[in-house]
Amino acid sequence: MDENRDNRVNVSDLQQKPDEGTVVKKKHIIREYAESIIIAVVLALVIRTFVVQAFKIPSGSMEDTLAIGDHILVNKFIYGTKIPLTSTRILNIRDPRRGDVIVFEYPEDPSKDFIKRVIGTPGDELQVKDKKVYVNGKLYVNPHEVHKESDVIPEVQNPRDNTKPIKVPENSYFVMGDNRDRSYDSRFWGFVKNDKIKGLAFIKYWSWDKDKFRVRWSSIGKVID
Repeated sequence: MDENRDNRVNVSDLQQKPDEGTVVKKKHIIREYAESIIIAVVLALVIRTFVVQAFKIPSGSMEDTLAIGDHILVNKFIYGTKIPLTSTRILNIRDPRRGDVIVFEYPEDPSKDFIKRVIGTPGDELQVKDKKVYVNGKLYVNPHEVHKESDVIPEVQNPRDNTKPIKVPENSYFVMGDNRDRSYDSRFWGFVKNDKIKGLAFIKYWSWDKDKFRVRWSSIGKVID
């Protein structure tokens, strides 16, 4: 009798006992999902920090090159990859050139990003005279610049249309907005340090006209020059 009792199987025990294979499989799936998410996040951070970053244009200082509501991509490695928490750049492909449209930390408030066009590079001597820009003694004509106001402001009043002679320091750049009469730029607050430059704006990937409540389809995919 005792031997038969020992060989009996408790049905409730069988029902409650978990399937070890199923549990292991579920744990494996959860781990795979977690690993995939972690890898995706790390890759996104690496790309955003070292390769490319998206920005939205909030003002009209670069019109007609860039309009309010344009969304752009910025090449972050062309001027050299910046090591986080330092001012050191590595793997520099080239330095910023006159005519480049760059994104940088606003010198008066580093928490804000500005976008302007490079006009003066290290060592350049420049001056704005009656709205015209002279670099190293020669008239510099940017085909993208626009002037929406006809009046010319004297230098003693403010430097928008006339400046004193300026020499660009080492590791610094003089930048201006293409919408010359409505841009707050190096004419007013000085130079952009090389280590504050985030990258080169190179393409529009989206554009939304808030006033007309429509997509600017012709702007999407347009290269910034």
